[in-house]
Amino acid sequence: MADTSVKIDDVTRDKLKALADGAGMSMKDYLARVASEKEHEQALDTATAAFRRVLGAPGILDRFDADFGGLPHAAGRQTPRAA
Repeated sequence: MADTSVKIDDVTRDKLKALADGAGMSMKDYLARVASEKEHEQALDTATAAFRRVLGAPGILDRFDADFGGLPHAAGRQTPRAA
């Protein structure tokens, strides 16, 4: 894969360089990692939105309970509660 240049201001370049140095990485490798992490975050956001839509569908939780017997009950244990 060919390398390319991206024009950024000096302040941003210095911040990215410091972050890359702190991670013990070249800026090229650091930016590749950041891009991969951002892709992963975006995929998680998409999955979360889809999950929330499904859970909001009328009757979905009742159907889940009917098909799978609901959530397991902890034998002899209480559900932790916030103080």
